[in-house]
Amino acid sequence: MYGLLGKHLSHSFSPQIHARLGDYDYKLFEVAPEDLPAFLQAKNFAGINVTIPYKKTVIPFLAGLSDKARRIGAVNTIVKRADGRLWGDNTDYDGFLYMVRRSGAAVKGKKAIVLGTGGASAPVAAVLHDLGAREVIKISRTGENNYENIARHFDADILVNTTPVGMYPNNGKAPLSLEGFRQLSCVLDVIYNPHKTALALDAERRGIPAFTGLSMLVAQAKRAAELFFGKEIPDARTDEILSSLEREMQNVVLVGMPGCGKTTVGKTLAKALSRPFCDADEEIERRAGKTIPAIFEAEGEAGFRGHETDVLADLCRQSGAVIATGGGAVTVPENTDILRQNSLIFFLNRDPAALPTDGRPVSQRDGVQAIYQRRLPLYRAICDYEIDANDAIDAVARRILEVLQ
Repeated sequence: MYGLLGKHLSHSFSPQIHARLGDYDYKLFEVAPEDLPAFLQAKNFAGINVTIPYKKTVIPFLAGLSDKARRIGAVNTIVKRADGRLWGDNTDYDGFLYMVRRSGAAVKGKKAIVLGTGGASAPVAAVLHDLGAREVIKISRTGENNYENIARHFDADILVNTTPVGMYPNNGKAPLSLEGFRQLSCVLDVIYNPHKTALALDAERRGIPAFTGLSMLVAQAKRAAELFFGKEIPDARTDEILSSLEREMQNVVLVGMPGCGKTTVGKTLAKALSRPFCDADEEIERRAGKTIPAIFEAEGEAGFRGHETDVLADLCRQSGAVIATGGGAVTVPENTDILRQNSLIFFLNRDPAALPTDGRPVSQRDGVQAIYQRRLPLYRAICDYEIDANDAIDAVARRILEVLQ
């Protein structure tokens, strides 16, 4: 038996990755700190990966460490050898090295700052040193280099986040703002869920290339599987698994004018993809216990938009769903990051002359044509793909499926 050892593991994608790497059982072992010694002493596994908060805690229970794990001072892979002894290694090093190389970041001669001093920061710093970074500075809450005096490092070229800030289910949070950094050429965030963290989205808005940790997760898992079974796995498998996981975990979000077909197209897509379907407007009505026109009448548009943002934050926090948004969701700046964090966004563009207005307060108040002209730049700015929606539902859904495939 193989698996992942940690304290809270509901967010983990490791079982899906290992299922693609080979034919072996891979389970999640959620173990409380007080139960950790008994778990490790029982040795009821052939090999395990280790995650937060046990990467350093497990070391005293191991009979030996690889040179890499000893140098880093943290373990994320444990193999039970033939004689029953536990041996520790660190494949986070291999995973982060793959992530850096895939990003194309130029590390040699650069100044890098690493946010965090936990178990994930040590392999990250080791990789940066080995790739020739001129300087690697670790930022902590209370150390010599901390968030209060971060301005002394605004000349950094590379920033890496190894803290859990912004990780599911606490989406939307960032360990710091990138305001003030003068010459960042790359931001790397080892968090893999959500697909785009608040830190990565902040970087993108500033034109800084940003990469999150799913590639690191897959690459370290591939190396762990090699250690489990004592045989090499082709590097091409990492790319294949990464590509399939990215498609699987990303939501499909539909934006567009009221009445353009988001709900009906979304239901068709969800059925074809075997994914759950969520309609933001329906969820707003369910939570409020009243219709959208009634919400507008009681609370005005500002009140309705508040409900909408709350619902979108919950729906878009999940992975692998098809989500239909309300037509005006793109008009609230706060919703941009909410929609983009974990999704591919499709704009269904339909001729405004063909759009209905029944039950749509804003369309009745302002007129469809005026609203369309006002929102068109917003739809195009937020979407990944624009889809011609002037056709039958099945045809529109088929165009989206072709993009996804």
